[in-house]
Amino acid sequence: MSLTLDTYRLLGRSGLRVSPLALGTATFGNEWGWAADPDDARRLFDTYVERGGNFIDTASGYGGSERMLGEFTRDRRESLVLATKYTTLRRPGDPNSGGAHRKNLFASVEASLRRLDTDYLDLLLLHVWDFTTPVEEILRGLDDLVRQGKVLYVGMSNTPAWEISRMQAIADLRGWSPLVSLQIEYSLINRGGERDLMPMARTMGLGVTPYSPLGGGVLSGKYSRADLTAANPDSAESTRKSFNAGLGMVTERTLDIADVVREVAEEVGHTPAQVALAWTLRNPAVTAPVIGARTHEQLVGNLAALEVDFTAGQLARLDEVSAIDLGYPHDVLSGDHIRNVTAGGLTIEARR
Repeated sequence: MSLTLDTYRLLGRSGLRVSPLALGTATFGNEWGWAADPDDARRLFDTYVERGGNFIDTASGYGGSERMLGEFTRDRRESLVLATKYTTLRRPGDPNSGGAHRKNLFASVEASLRRLDTDYLDLLLLHVWDFTTPVEEILRGLDDLVRQGKVLYVGMSNTPAWEISRMQAIADLRGWSPLVSLQIEYSLINRGGERDLMPMARTMGLGVTPYSPLGGGVLSGKYSRADLTAANPDSAESTRKSFNAGLGMVTERTLDIADVVREVAEEVGHTPAQVALAWTLRNPAVTAPVIGARTHEQLVGNLAALEVDFTAGQLARLDEVSAIDLGYPHDVLSGDHIRNVTAGGLTIEARR
């Protein structure tokens, strides 16, 4: 069934309504060498919002993105859900200008508020787990910001599932602000989140907002076997294409997946990128994939993913070519012998 940007969804265990596709703004500004300039960024923002979109994703480390959004959102701030992230290093040489700890948390939020020209953030995510800050320090700091009215909702990104589940339990027991959102990398070429992160999020009440749903562009069809020997991504001539290839995103396996995506796209009358995005939307744990675009044409094309529908056979082909080994204990617990020893072979419907 087709969706639209104003077919709003609830974000996790909250009453916050968000669009089924979030506008990612890491491409706003030219700091990366492949991003949109201010005029193009403004057009991307306006197109998304005019079509009913309300969910905007940025981060303290996205160069000029927050400053641009401060200007773009000035006249319609209340109707938008602004999400930003903290933890990445803000000042080279200063160890306390990065990390998940309280000092950086408060300083980073204050800086984001200034750049975004707003009094509050709708959603604040911890961007990258630092493996050093106690979870109680993080949770109490986030809760203090919520109580101060500077942040409305909180969530996590790029964090182990067991840490998040522990944090959610602590927040519930102590009456602190619960986590309502989880941002992870997820696509047909990276389904690792299906092992623990996505089932955990669904159980614990976190809405998943996947980033890189096109696998760095691999699923859009822009790569070929010739890119298996891409140039050094650290070279002066590096492009985003060679950068992603250098990260190991272009392999025989991922290109095989892209081939099936292209075949299905031809059958349904859509582009490979639209098919890849539409596939992520079918996961019940997913609230809103984060889409990035450098051009207006790319954005409009991505938004058309809301119109894609699949047959059961097409979904089976996509799932088969991209399937991963869930590993222990999932592979053991899914066997028939486990049902025999726990339920005498009877079929028990899982709790929904």
